[in-house]
Amino acid sequence: MAEPLFESNLASLPLVARGKVRDIYRVDAKRLLIVATDRLSAFDVVLPDPIPGKGAVLTAISNFWFEKLKSVIPNHLTGVAPESVLTDPRDHEVVKDRAVVVQALTPLPIEAVVRGYLIGSGWKDYCKTGRVSGVELPTGLELAQRLRQPIFTPSTKAAAGQHDENNSLEQAAKTIGADLARKVGAAALALYTRATEHARARGIIIADTKFEFGLDESGALHVMDEVLTPDSSRFWPADTYRQGSSPPSFDKQYVRDYLETLGWNKRAPGPKLPRVVIDRTSAKYREALERLTGDKPS
Repeated sequence: MAEPLFESNLASLPLVARGKVRDIYRVDAKRLLIVATDRLSAFDVVLPDPIPGKGAVLTAISNFWFEKLKSVIPNHLTGVAPESVLTDPRDHEVVKDRAVVVQALTPLPIEAVVRGYLIGSGWKDYCKTGRVSGVELPTGLELAQRLRQPIFTPSTKAAAGQHDENNSLEQAAKTIGADLARKVGAAALALYTRATEHARARGIIIADTKFEFGLDESGALHVMDEVLTPDSSRFWPADTYRQGSSPPSFDKQYVRDYLETLGWNKRAPGPKLPRVVIDRTSAKYREALERLTGDKPS
């Protein structure tokens, strides 16, 4: 396996921004190049240790879903090979298997979270209020219980170093407009429903996930960034799922669970990870790719 990439520094293109995981470069007025690094964020803090191979796994899983779900809603991919927009040959190895050229969309200032099971912050909200992001749920539900119908629970898109916060549909409508909020909710639920059918057949439960959307120059809605990856979703093995307990997962929940044992205040800087946590997290990401797509990571 190649050395992990914590941060890219391409010579060919100007850097636009560094996200928690992705580095974004300007190709031209209408296109961007996005590099998925091996950085890992937990509780909205970038941890100091990269996860080897993670960026390539995220890119492969997202590209798989973008292709499979393109009939549901357009996505940001252009189909242009990343190497073709790089003038410096030294950059080619950096972007190999971990970069895409995308349309430069106007991102919406919310994250579209879909929950099919009661877990995480949704479970905490339910225990306090009987609701999740303003959606009233039946009484007596258990941890990790499957909901009768998936629910759309938008969240704020926090600035770097800040925490995303659960929102209500009404608040999202005030932020982006009622009509657009309805379109985002419908698209997110359709993407989740279609994806869960495929994942179930591969032995994976997608407990919840978050999507990001943007608008093109004509105002058409596109799904963007990443789709249904171990970074943006909770993946549970279907054969060991039991209602009432938090299932093991193929995502970064393993890291979150470790961090919860440290008494860390969930603010930067994040703590270093032991080698065993890094290795097991890398293995979980790779297994998610193989199960979902049938492809073994290189």
